[in-house]
Amino acid sequence: MKIFSAKQLHEADKITTEKHGITQLDLMERAGTQIFNWLHSRMQGAQVPVHIFCGIGNNGGDGLVLGRMLHEHGYNVHVYIANFTDKRSKCFLVNYDKIKGVTKKWPKLMTSEEDFPEINPEDIIIDALFGIGLNRPPEGWVKQLIQYLNSKKSFKLSIDIPSGMYANKPLQDPDAVIKASHTLTFQAPKLSFFLPETGKFVPYFEVLEIGLDPEYLHKTEPLAQIIAKPEAQQFYKQREKYAHKGDFGHTLVVAGSYGKMGAAVLSAKAAYKTGAGLVTAFIPECGYNILQSCVPEAMTVTDKEDDLITSINVAFTPTSIAVGMGIGTKPETVSALETLFSTTKSPLVLDADALNCISANESLLKTLPELSVLTPHPGELKRLIGEWKDDFEKLEMTKKFAKKHNVIIVVKGANTIVAVENRLYINTTGNPGMATGGSGDVLSGMIAGLLSQGYDPLIASVFGVYLHGSAGNIATQDIGFEALTASTIIENIGPAFLELFAPESSDQETKNA
Repeated sequence: MKIFSAKQLHEADKITTEKHGITQLDLMERAGTQIFNWLHSRMQGAQVPVHIFCGIGNNGGDGLVLGRMLHEHGYNVHVYIANFTDKRSKCFLVNYDKIKGVTKKWPKLMTSEEDFPEINPEDIIIDALFGIGLNRPPEGWVKQLIQYLNSKKSFKLSIDIPSGMYANKPLQDPDAVIKASHTLTFQAPKLSFFLPETGKFVPYFEVLEIGLDPEYLHKTEPLAQIIAKPEAQQFYKQREKYAHKGDFGHTLVVAGSYGKMGAAVLSAKAAYKTGAGLVTAFIPECGYNILQSCVPEAMTVTDKEDDLITSINVAFTPTSIAVGMGIGTKPETVSALETLFSTTKSPLVLDADALNCISANESLLKTLPELSVLTPHPGELKRLIGEWKDDFEKLEMTKKFAKKHNVIIVVKGANTIVAVENRLYINTTGNPGMATGGSGDVLSGMIAGLLSQGYDPLIASVFGVYLHGSAGNIATQDIGFEALTASTIIENIGPAFLELFAPESSDQETKNA
């Protein structure tokens, strides 16, 4: 599934009407019908009061179509118009006349705070005030209306996007945004649904198809690509019956220092669980007994030093390398990384202290092999690319950095985003329980394990992130968020592979953003 900008979606609307011989009113009718069908299937005629708040643009027109259909089906519906300007869209005016034709209870024109209706906690609020065409934050009594609606404990359903938000721009006034319980968005999700500063206003959403021109949607380069189960299924490589361990590569995990050997254990285990044929851990001498005991499947090579890594030497050519987890940032370790980066031809996954070493020694960037995979958490990313003003600038800076240095960046977070050149891939799996120590070490091992099996670096990154989040989701079904540990994620990597081809539990996928 693609994510488009507001400008692209408006263009898709225009092309659809021109190419398919339909009008903007027809599209609005489709949109309103889809929302009505969603609501009707859940309410089944219940007489719970439904309050629809409409703006005077096309989003308000969608709300009027919905209000008319609810009236026609006997629902207890109240429609309000936020009459804050004399400029109304033509489609809004047509649907305003239509709704007056089916009910004697005409929409109430609101012009001030005095017009705010009484709303009970059990009522339903429909937000159709502003859509993706909004170009400035709501002000005055309209902002007060949004704050009034937010103060109510009622279920709030936003049409296309919570009013006050932009599809692909940062918020200008967080106090003037509807805090939706659920959002029904048209044709494609919006980029703002997936970023920390804006996604909190969209805890759940569903995508409703309204029949925009498929050729335009297919050919147009999107802002980002969403990675969900259908995409992940396509990434999977089936194993041959007569394959042997040599066919699945040899992963080298360079990790650990005194007191941080758990990072090496987690990464090595994850690489094996993800399918690497062989795994060797290169560690300080102090971790030898730990690795041999905790990961008996792995081979172990130790540095000459007891407490840290100073020189990375192995008697084989790795198929992939995961490096940085718990290694520290001592000068001897930095020197060892510089030698590794400049001499290896194996695909690299860099995490944790490897990234911190690069941030403090930018010359290391010049020695990285092409399409190395960097997996920073927000703090590490900031040290790599610098400070950003908002989440949208963060993504732009990340893309520029990835393109400049020809690397892949895995921006870890609630919706982990993979950036390469000018492309973004947004993951849909994972949960808050995965915000726990060692989770990143597991991800690095998983991506390296996929690289060992011949997965392309970008596919290994995107697929690894998806499986990592899926394993976390499966684990929390039995133990909840709070009890989730990195080791539990590893235990559920196998079930995550199996879940790829398990039947869907429902026809529609609801996204927890």
